Amino acid sequence: MLKTHGICKSEIQFLKPNLTTKLSIPLFLSPVQAGFPSPADDYIEDSLDLNKHLIKKPAATFMVKAKGDSMIGAGIEPNDLLIIDRSITPKHKSIVVAMLNGSFTVKRLIKKNGNTFLRPENPKYKEIKIEIEHDFEIFGVVAHVIKSYR
Repeated sequence: MLKTHGICKSEIQFLKPNLTTKLSIPLFLSPVQAGFPSPADDYIEDSLDLNKHLIKKPAATFMVKAKGDSMIGAGIEPNDLLIIDRSITPKHKSIVVAMLNGSFTVKRLIKKNGNTFLRPENPKYKEIKIEIEHDFEIFGVVAHVIKSYR
């Protein structure tokens, strides 16, 4: 992996969600105790289809696996699955997937004083000011992050 101007150059595999399958997962409507468990709350009240919950505009949605550590301060770690929605208008402080000079990156979009920046959420990396000569395009806004704990 090469680092150029604070961007990790790597291959990114974009994935389209498969919405033809339906998988209902049990949903407990009672909150989960972070302290002592409550045995009275251990029953299923409904089911949840993750496609319906996480994907609002299927034609505008794609997924990508996170790679690198530039966004760990925003809770995005390697192997997390990012759900990107192209129908969301990027705004100041949105986390976006962008292409900059031929490389994909995920960063926080910062707009200030008429300038645009891509800001990493890790002090090891520098903020990138988008200049007129840059080949720059925002592909979409990160709508959800699915954590990988293994």
